[in-house]
Amino acid sequence: MRLCGRSKGSLGVLAANLKEIDEVLHFWFGACGADGSLDPMKKRMWFGDGHKYDDDIRHRFIALHERAARGELEHEWISTARGRVALVIVLDQLSRHIHRGAPAAFDQDPAAQQLVVAGLGQHVDHELIPAQRAFFYLPLEHAEDLELQRLCVRCFDGLARTVPPAWRKDYDSLLDYAERHRNIIERFGRFPHRNKMLGRISTPEEIEFLKQPGSSF
Repeated sequence: MRLCGRSKGSLGVLAANLKEIDEVLHFWFGACGADGSLDPMKKRMWFGDGHKYDDDIRHRFIALHERAARGELEHEWISTARGRVALVIVLDQLSRHIHRGAPAAFDQDPAAQQLVVAGLGQHVDHELIPAQRAFFYLPLEHAEDLELQRLCVRCFDGLARTVPPAWRKDYDSLLDYAERHRNIIERFGRFPHRNKMLGRISTPEEIEFLKQPGSSF
């Protein structure tokens, strides 16, 4: 028997996907609002002591992350803006918690960046609330690629211009971080602070740069 063009089995899969998407978005964004307001508790997780959340994230999401890394979620999740941004968060942000301090933290960056670029072509970002847009753009900020970095700055600049004055400071700060990331890639073509973890040899200029405050993210 088929219901509205879908089998009972496919409807079950759809419901499971929607539940997982909602779980990721609720966990990551909490009470962030459509007006651009940011959940204070989530800000501490994003910008404060993120390592304190690693074990919880690993426990909750490692199985989901492994499925995402194998490409098992993409077909269903990218059909909506909410699903696409949830998948981006799993691949980009959750990777950094689950694999903190290991090269695997960056393994899913290319896949996340491809999802973002394709989504921008479909204007998916304009279907998201401001906080979701910010994290949708963030994989571009992680790219060791100058064109993606420049695209990232344009995206964050556009986002900052859309939020009400009450929240503009938060989004201007996000734009500042994007510009700082771009500047590093313009200068070095890569992030020097990743060199040791990835087994890359730092140049003398990079070594001097890494002695400066704000050289690592």
